[in-house]
Amino acid sequence: MKDYFCPKMESGDINEISMLGLAHIGDGVYELLTRTMLCAGGNKKVTDLHKKTVAIVNAPAQAEAAERLLPVITEQEAYIYKRGRNTKVNSVPHKADIAQYHAATGLEALFGWLYLQGKTQRINELYAICVGDSDGA
Repeated sequence: MKDYFCPKMESGDINEISMLGLAHIGDGVYELLTRTMLCAGGNKKVTDLHKKTVAIVNAPAQAEAAERLLPVITEQEAYIYKRGRNTKVNSVPHKADIAQYHAATGLEALFGWLYLQGKTQRINELYAICVGDSDGA
């Protein structure tokens, strides 16, 4: 049976996925990490969890997170981030400018790329930097 939770795909198969496809996957990964972090922080009302998730998983916040990551990512990770960032998008959310949205797309593409390779430890390291968790980095 295929492992959809942790696929560990081959590079050739991952390379066939578009940058927006990687960003689509990475968006889900980033949101799941955020929801997990918030729930692990203690019992909270679901409306509070949702508000905090939305505050972390949005283009402006992800653009800021990407800025924190740039000094620590590898050359190959930077290549994926830049390809995702430079991908043509068809729309931009009204609460973000185009630069923020492109940066967020790059971040999501990077997380999707890492996820498909099964690099969960690296995802955790980078996510800790994204959310400013000095204990996790």
